[in-house]
Amino acid sequence: MRSTANDIALPVFAITAALLLFGVFVWFAGVDPVEMWVVLFKGAFGSWFSWQNTLQRAAPLMLTALCVAIPARAGLVIIGGEGALVLGGLACAALPYAVPLPANFAGTVLLCAAGAVAGGLWIMLAGWLRQYRGINETISSLLLAYIAIGLFKHLVEGVLRDPASLNKPATRSLDPGLGIGGIGGSDIHWGLAVGVLACIALGLWLRATTSGFSVRVVGGNPRTAQMVGLPANRLILAACAIGGACAGTAGAIEVAAVHTNANASLIAGYGYAGILVAFIARQNPLAIIPVAILFGGFGAAGSLLQRRLGLPDASVLVLQGMAFVLILASEGLRMIDWSRLKNVRVRRPADAGSRAEVAP
Repeated sequence: MRSTANDIALPVFAITAALLLFGVFVWFAGVDPVEMWVVLFKGAFGSWFSWQNTLQRAAPLMLTALCVAIPARAGLVIIGGEGALVLGGLACAALPYAVPLPANFAGTVLLCAAGAVAGGLWIMLAGWLRQYRGINETISSLLLAYIAIGLFKHLVEGVLRDPASLNKPATRSLDPGLGIGGIGGSDIHWGLAVGVLACIALGLWLRATTSGFSVRVVGGNPRTAQMVGLPANRLILAACAIGGACAGTAGAIEVAAVHTNANASLIAGYGYAGILVAFIARQNPLAIIPVAILFGGFGAAGSLLQRRLGLPDASVLVLQGMAFVLILASEGLRMIDWSRLKNVRVRRPADAGSRAEVAP
């Protein structure tokens, strides 16, 4: 019970502290912090239009956060979700070049499947390099993200470029029948439902299935996993593939629901923001849902901060950075054994300075 309370209290404390610190930041820029907080809330959750914008941004955040959270449960720190996302979007846009697709729901599913396969294979490569070549997965996944972005730009501006896209290189637009529409006629596309269902399904998988439990054992104690004969390598590669597939699906959904083609706008930083969401949610797929909505709101409020207060649209990135630093600091607080500190007493010998002693 106490652990659960800490899991909730520390992220809330970190986000609250980040908002307060961001208030100090904008105060030095000549903006009233209280007005900034009010505008930030209105831009994120103050109207139905704001909610639509927030939830639309939350959908890819949920899936890219899973790209961090699932491998983390297997003991890996993967931060290359941005690469899986752009390759997923590229695969979605490129599939109609290679295969004629039916302009219906089945064709849309094939597009998302192509994105999932591309993202899954890309992140699984980072897991393979770690398990079979001893290369740190954090560094390799980040470098692979840059390679993926380079491949994306090379192909979109080269062989896949639509000749009609003049100033902004892009692939050909998808057939309207392959697009992902809004829920109930709103601007909230069905990608949000995919993200929520993925978080719930993977949360239940980790908690209620033998394979999910095995992944958690591998991540928690690799030596124990080896002693009981668990196939650690296969489980780690599977976790990487699942996480990458989620990020790749996010890219495919962005193409099919928002952009209708692959272009530079797809490189929007959702993969990097997903790292923050996963860390605040403590790699819990179910906790990712509310955290992604919160940070989707922060992103949605950026334009309103610019219009109302004259702050740069990217100022919300400062807020996200502050939250990331503070959530890492709160992890340090979590490691302190407070019960042991209560037993510390200080002795002051006459011939020496003060020193702490822990009572037995």
